[in-house]
Amino acid sequence: MISLTQATLLSVLFGSALGAFYTDPSQLTKKTYDFIVVGGGTAGNVVAARLSENPSVSVLVVEAGVSNTGYRSELVTIPFLGPQASVNSPFDWNYTTVPQAALNNQVLPYYRGYVLGGSSSTNFLTWTRGAKDDWDKYATLIGDSSYSWNNMLKYFKKSETWQHPVDGHSTAGQYNPAVHGTNGPIGVGVTPQLFPIDSRVIKTTQQLSSEFPFNLDQNSGKLLGVGWLQSDVKDGARSSSATGYLTPAVNSRKNIDVLIQTRVTKLVRTGTSGGLPEYKSLQIAQTPTSNPITLTAKKEIILSAGSINSPQILMLSGIGDPSTLKKAGVNATVSVPDLGKNLQDHPLIFAQWHVPDNASTFDPISLNEDPNALTNALAQWTANRTGVLSSIGSNHIGFFRLPDNSPVIKKYGDKSAGPGSAHYELAWQNGFVSVGQPFPTSGKYISNIHVLNAPTSRGYIAINSADPFKAPTIDPNFFSTDFDLQTMIYAVRSAQRFIRAQAWSGYALSAYSDSAAMFAPNSTDADVIAYIRKWTQSIKHPMCTAAANKDSSKGVVDANLKVRKISGVRIVDASVFPFIPSSHPVAGIYGLAELASDKIKSAYGL
Repeated sequence: MISLTQATLLSVLFGSALGAFYTDPSQLTKKTYDFIVVGGGTAGNVVAARLSENPSVSVLVVEAGVSNTGYRSELVTIPFLGPQASVNSPFDWNYTTVPQAALNNQVLPYYRGYVLGGSSSTNFLTWTRGAKDDWDKYATLIGDSSYSWNNMLKYFKKSETWQHPVDGHSTAGQYNPAVHGTNGPIGVGVTPQLFPIDSRVIKTTQQLSSEFPFNLDQNSGKLLGVGWLQSDVKDGARSSSATGYLTPAVNSRKNIDVLIQTRVTKLVRTGTSGGLPEYKSLQIAQTPTSNPITLTAKKEIILSAGSINSPQILMLSGIGDPSTLKKAGVNATVSVPDLGKNLQDHPLIFAQWHVPDNASTFDPISLNEDPNALTNALAQWTANRTGVLSSIGSNHIGFFRLPDNSPVIKKYGDKSAGPGSAHYELAWQNGFVSVGQPFPTSGKYISNIHVLNAPTSRGYIAINSADPFKAPTIDPNFFSTDFDLQTMIYAVRSAQRFIRAQAWSGYALSAYSDSAAMFAPNSTDADVIAYIRKWTQSIKHPMCTAAANKDSSKGVVDANLKVRKISGVRIVDASVFPFIPSSHPVAGIYGLAELASDKIKSAYGL
């Protein structure tokens, strides 16, 4: 792994801000705002920025984590370093799961962004909106056509500005301009750094087109196939909700304040509205021994603390499943049984192949083999934001389905959102990449990424204490169903067929030692399962723990994302999705937050 303590940073500072930027609650000049947004992450910064467009509205963002500028901010700025932004860094909550029964009872790290921008500052920078089928099913489950693909497309476009690659290569045939935005806060584009394996990937889509067809643009609503990976990178640097939405708003407006390094410990009931208990105040603190400070929202509180922390805050406030709250020593005042339930995540495994010693990979940097390689790459990035560090190390991604005649489909039925959504995902990296595996110290590699995109396993998040500074219990419950396990086995076999295409002959030489048994010609399903159980990790996509549902007896929020059975609180983050999309979620979360912002503006005539 890379340590860039010597990095020259280009940080966006708040020093010239019109809005105020606070690092301590004692610095606040007022305790009441129109809107208080809890969580300066992917969705929260969208909502705060959009609401503050009206100069008559006052907005406060409360973020538990640190600034995205300053100490070690190269990890959340340089795209190639994205995988390190969560590992032994100041930008992560350092959560862990309960022992995973299907993964040899391993306790897994559960990475979540603890920084302005949230997980949009620490994720793998993969920009996929999801399939049309995903969004159309959301609209049906939520009972609101505004969540359908045809309506959401304008919000997806609103969130992004298409970026031409900094290396200047032609993007003809790499994306469809018609489906992208040109004036949004987040920079999005295809790779700024071509790799030698790119031509082999494209040749494979031609040689094995029936299984691995080429897709010009997976963000068109048609997800399936292999396409050029799009990422949220602008001018060679990460484009996050902090850099794209929040910083420009704070630097240009007087009506938005930001308080970091401060936790919301609970919501406070302020009265009754429409026959429902009203919660328009909240308490904040920086340490377990701090005296809590109460803040109030005149209009409403928007929880955007993510799929772990939004449910946690509600539970600490006495809202949730009464039996869960009782076990944690919290008095249940509002029964919302589904809160914290239905946790879904995408499990993934990596596998690697040896390639010739003279291959051009990024291994000299990522394996720390050649200090000059890192020094030179950093110098290039610092000078003009080009080179390997401006990339995310992967230029192609593929989304696929089990065959209709698959024994898995025949036995269990189709568990996806529809025929245009994906069961699994493959991606290819131009070097050794993994989460969980020890890195080798030498060699040249390519890496396969395998992801389960339509999991049927369900987990939960629950508080285990009334202490807001104690981590909640997290159980993604990976591979608790046979459908999930069999689908991942198929994904591995699919990746084998891909890498054994003629395009890779003489290049993908042999499987790395960890995966040698799994990729052996005579390997059995037991060999694949053993690998899955040993090396599975989270791809960092927890969702659905406060799901929206049109049925008032189910889920946690309604079609307008208001928390059921109370007044004054809305949730806008990944927790409200009814099910996990069959893609990486960040682009979809931006779109949902844009929609939610319009819903809030409409509710208050803003």
